[in-house]
Amino acid sequence: MSDSTPAAPVVLDVWCELQCPDCHQALTDVHALRAKYGDRLEVRLRHFPLEKHKHAHAAAQAAEEAADQGKGWPYIEAVLARTDDLARTGEPLLVEVARELGLDPEEMDTALIDGRHMLIVDADQAEGKAIGVTGTPTYVIGDERLDGGKSQDGLRGRIEEIADRLLAERG
Repeated sequence: MSDSTPAAPVVLDVWCELQCPDCHQALTDVHALRAKYGDRLEVRLRHFPLEKHKHAHAAAQAAEEAADQGKGWPYIEAVLARTDDLARTGEPLLVEVARELGLDPEEMDTALIDGRHMLIVDADQAEGKAIGVTGTPTYVIGDERLDGGKSQDGLRGRIEEIADRLLAERG
């Protein structure tokens, strides 16, 4: 028996918006990082809806509702896979994706109407702005911010270098 407790995971915040094609491409890196690190890396989606994407704020709120219903990441990935559809269809697509994933579509629609998750989305966006996030995806790990909005090239390697260093420091 050991008195030691496992070290807390390294946190990777992914500042994302669900109408962003670059964020959809970033999922490949997120999947690879999860596969490599397992529960030693906690990947957290942080909302940063951009004004240029009309349905991004609603999509962020819908993701929070999906999380409340127990399927946050599956919902996020399903919406990111359909950024073009979201641009054309808007909120009806958000409800449709909820239905497809077995979520309560009526509750999703109600959440979008009553704005119950708006404060979470707005708080994420304000925090992102405060730390210098200007576009998506942006990654924050340790005390380093990596901008993926310009190019994804080399970012996963850089995130792995930082994660490895932080994990080694924790022993």
